[in-house]
Amino acid sequence: MTQKTAIIIGAGPAGLTTAFELLNKTDIKPVIFEQTGDIGGISKTVNYKGNRIDIGGHRFFSKSDRVMKFWLDLFPVEADPQKQDKVMLLRNRISRILFMRKFFDYPISLTLKTVANLGFFRTLKITASYIKAKIYPVKEEKSLEDFLINRFGRELYKTFFKDYTEKVWGISCDKIHPQWGAQRIKGISIKRAIKHAIKAAIRRDMSIGQKEIETSLISQFLYPKYGPGQLWETVADIVKSKGGQIYLNHKVIGLKNQNDKIVSLRVRDEKTKELKEFKADFVFSSMPVRDLIESMGQGVPDKVKKIAAGLCYRDFITVGLLAKKLRIKNDTSIKTINNIVPDNWIYIQENDVKIGRLQIFNNWSPYMVADPDTVWLGLEYFCNEGDELWCMEDEKFKKFAAAELEKIGIIEKKDILDGVVIRIQKTYPAYFGGYDRFDVIRNYTDSFDNLFLIGRNGMHRYNNQDHSMLTAMTAVENIIKGVKSKDNIWQVNSEEEYHETKITAVENLTEAYTAERK
Repeated sequence: MTQKTAIIIGAGPAGLTTAFELLNKTDIKPVIFEQTGDIGGISKTVNYKGNRIDIGGHRFFSKSDRVMKFWLDLFPVEADPQKQDKVMLLRNRISRILFMRKFFDYPISLTLKTVANLGFFRTLKITASYIKAKIYPVKEEKSLEDFLINRFGRELYKTFFKDYTEKVWGISCDKIHPQWGAQRIKGISIKRAIKHAIKAAIRRDMSIGQKEIETSLISQFLYPKYGPGQLWETVADIVKSKGGQIYLNHKVIGLKNQNDKIVSLRVRDEKTKELKEFKADFVFSSMPVRDLIESMGQGVPDKVKKIAAGLCYRDFITVGLLAKKLRIKNDTSIKTINNIVPDNWIYIQENDVKIGRLQIFNNWSPYMVADPDTVWLGLEYFCNEGDELWCMEDEKFKKFAAAELEKIGIIEKKDILDGVVIRIQKTYPAYFGGYDRFDVIRNYTDSFDNLFLIGRNGMHRYNNQDHSMLTAMTAVENIIKGVKSKDNIWQVNSEEEYHETKITAVENLTEAYTAERK
């Protein structure tokens, strides 16, 4: 009997998880084609002169026991990070907002410091606006603006959500579909934030699992010693050792269908420009939906083509800057190395700079930094491919980024030692443009029995890393069980069960971690 083959488009978390699951649970051979030269997609780690950059910041936390087990089977929790490399570090999640040149907790907490920073009258307006939103909510949420106002009130929305969200997307909040809020903010509300603050004050033994806590409120997470790319490179090595194939710098440019199945794919070697055709029994696609539909050629209905062509994406640039020190000092009670601020990242709410978020890689893992006496920063910019930021020359961009950090009081330019610019295309699938009619595309792609859309770009959905993995796991399960419907794949990160506040075995992780050190 001839062995069946699964063609997997993309070597990010979704694609690699698919290959891993197929090799461990089926006799199907996975063959991965990755357009770039890197493993991990946007979960890759870039090594610049021994300083490592995490593209976007990836916390290893999930409410899924299955995903947590996947990670921890590969990288156990910090047995001895000095002697072992393939380990997870247990990290405290600390993020703050810089607004009006002052630090606010993220998410916003109702503390005396918050009131003092905002001022009494602004706080009063926010409170009154929130009460009004609860009494007179927007009845039909037609936009992200409506979604946010209903949950936080207009004043808090204008203060902490509007400018930053528009910086991320480059478009007004009233033009963005409300589903983005449902996807990324879900159950977060002022009421839940207060409830969480009270619980946190009473209960200090927070577990890694933290299933009872909304994702934006988690206080701990796991992190690979050398960043997320280290884990995904390990998965790629396992896939190859078990007989899977991974082709880097290979772009899928055509899909041929016959009788409601994808029967073959045309692939171009991006280095030699050689074209090859590969037969497929199954196809798993994590490539951008717009590109997928275009590659399916003439047989695609005009309506599907038009909607897909209207799908939008937001691109992303990280500027890594190596500094001797920071101008700002640690103003918290948390002890840190060299007295740098304790934040994993800082949301830059200031509207007089273009930077959206600042990562401090020392605080993600001290092993991300070549020289512990320096501070390794990641400045995150949201842009569109071809715009002014995207096209700015690297040396000019590094100077521009350093000037922005000096402007808001984070560093002094004279303390910058080195820097690098990294551009990532199609990082954020957008909830505007052709998105309103995405169901037409979904119905079309779902009609092919052996085609499975997985991952963030593959489903045009703002999934986290763990959600992308779950879509892959679910798709493989469907093949094993002979399930024809794709509905359960699309339900990942939208089904209520995923967000239930139950406590499970994952909560034993902290106890095991503590016991190991006693």
